[in-house]
Amino acid sequence: MLYWLAELFNFEGGWNLLRYLTFRAGGAVGTSLIIGMVIGPRFINMLRVRQGKGQPIRDDGPQTHLAKVGTPTMGGLMMLVSITVSLLLWMDLNNAYLWACMLVMIGFGLVGFMDDYDKVTKRSHKGVSGKIRLLFEFLIAGLAVTIIAMAHGPGAGNLYMPFINGPVADLGVWYILFGAFVIVAFGNAVNLTDGLDGLATMPVIIASIAFMLIAYMVGNKVYADYLGIPFILGAGDLSIMCGAIVGAGLAFLWFNAPPAAVFMGDTGSLALGGTLGAISVVAHHEFVLAVIGGLFVVEALSVIIQVFWFKRTGKRVFRMAPIHHHFEQLGWSETTVVVRFWIIAFVLALAGLSTLKLR
Repeated sequence: MLYWLAELFNFEGGWNLLRYLTFRAGGAVGTSLIIGMVIGPRFINMLRVRQGKGQPIRDDGPQTHLAKVGTPTMGGLMMLVSITVSLLLWMDLNNAYLWACMLVMIGFGLVGFMDDYDKVTKRSHKGVSGKIRLLFEFLIAGLAVTIIAMAHGPGAGNLYMPFINGPVADLGVWYILFGAFVIVAFGNAVNLTDGLDGLATMPVIIASIAFMLIAYMVGNKVYADYLGIPFILGAGDLSIMCGAIVGAGLAFLWFNAPPAAVFMGDTGSLALGGTLGAISVVAHHEFVLAVIGGLFVVEALSVIIQVFWFKRTGKRVFRMAPIHHHFEQLGWSETTVVVRFWIIAFVLALAGLSTLKLR
């Protein structure tokens, strides 16, 4: 909105900063951070009153988690409010890419909210049927990718790989299915990772910082040509969305740090994961996302491997899946698992960013 006002009234002097993408991205970080910190305490109290016993805790999980009984969930709503308000304040209202990513964020947030609500009201950790969730997720993601492809125009179906200069294939209309899969897969990967206090939040922040840089360079023709990455006009504004996620994530981490006062829930994890997937689709950096968000990929694969192998042999590969619970069962404390996984997420982000020049 501020950018629109600056263009409409032709602001000059110091107000001209509102036209600068870097300034607006920084403003998005600060705005979402402040909003999250201000509304956090009241929001958590409201959730605690309305939910009573809070999020159900699995009986077959690590016994240390039983101490978390009564902790409210759906804290992701706090993050979505902060991000949305910050975006509407700092974004270019004419940018179709941002609206598509917001569609994913809000749509996946609603799907996650239904799941969280079902768990709380039925006092069960199962929630909404997985098939129903996936159906709604693919519909939302498919619509978002269609909007993105229409905004891209020629070359919308191009597929890019790390270490290779230029597109490796043109998927055409099949890119919509591929992009939807990336969004849904990453949304659920972040959702599976969100099992310990702060475990998913910091890696999401780290991935968002990495994609803040990627989006800015993809949207800048000089940097894009120098690095040999695709130039996408308007994609730079996604750095504002990444900044809003960073600010909201830091505010949420203040309340989610061990011992957590609130859980993100599917409301937040599905929305944030899906949004990062959508951003990678806009920037044509889907495979780089798999590197930067490698921690989430490993968490999801650990569940897939565990389920597949158990159905085939009746035996488990890991003591418990997702894999962060495996390390808890080995005797690692929750804080040890969380901090070490943060370190891994940081290293993977650096590895993903390094692929930008190695083409």
